[in-house]
Amino acid sequence: MQLVAGGLLGILVAYVAWRANSLTNNGAVAAAILGSVIFGFGGLSWAVLLLTFFISSSLLSHAFRRRKLDLDEKFQKGGQRDWGQVVANGGLALVLVLVQVGWPSATWVWWTYAGALAAVNADTWATELGVLNRARPRLITTWRKVERGTSGAISLRGTLAAAGGAALIGLVAALFPVAPFNRWMMIAGITVAGLAGSLVDSFLGATVQVLYYCPTCQKETERYPQHLCGTSTSYLRGWRWLNNDWVNWICSLAGALAALGAWLLIGINQG
Repeated sequence: MQLVAGGLLGILVAYVAWRANSLTNNGAVAAAILGSVIFGFGGLSWAVLLLTFFISSSLLSHAFRRRKLDLDEKFQKGGQRDWGQVVANGGLALVLVLVQVGWPSATWVWWTYAGALAAVNADTWATELGVLNRARPRLITTWRKVERGTSGAISLRGTLAAAGGAALIGLVAALFPVAPFNRWMMIAGITVAGLAGSLVDSFLGATVQVLYYCPTCQKETERYPQHLCGTSTSYLRGWRWLNNDWVNWICSLAGALAALGAWLLIGINQG
């Protein structure tokens, strides 16, 4: 019954998100499959945590949309998530729920799952709210001021937003405690892990993420093969395979590993 209910819920959520223009057609299919597996095998706690990420990040993607339209030229994709973005943000979560099925007594799996979602939620919140800052952000590697929306740029508002997105996941994860961990320590551990993952995302964006250049607009962009103006973009820098989807996946992995480290550290101290 849990598998059936999970499958129906996954399809329903994907359909509603598709109708709300949060997902493309292939994004909705990917979300339905991913959600069905996680909801079906993970049960209520896993479903609630994934929905917390998806709903909060989707709402922020649609919020203040007019103020963010001029930045669309920077980003690889628009407000609608396609299958690549769905897998980048939730692929690791799917792997972890299958690990949980085979190893149901492993408390670290829940921590790593929460850390992965905290990282991608922190990254989304930082992007969606950080770009609203009128002051120019700074590149995380050199600290020089850059244009809003530049890959690898951070700001105080964006960092605070990232911490808020990670803390939300930590708070919800603590509603379903595993083992005798202190709830507040779990919230703190997941929040720090999520923030760490988002900073890894920014570092990759500033160093090795692939970027392109539009000769007409004379601006760097993540978009390829064409800019929004219709001009073909040319390779500028970075590893050609490391696009924004891969950076997001690494962000989730970094958050998961940081949360695993927090689980180990807190467990040792409690012991």
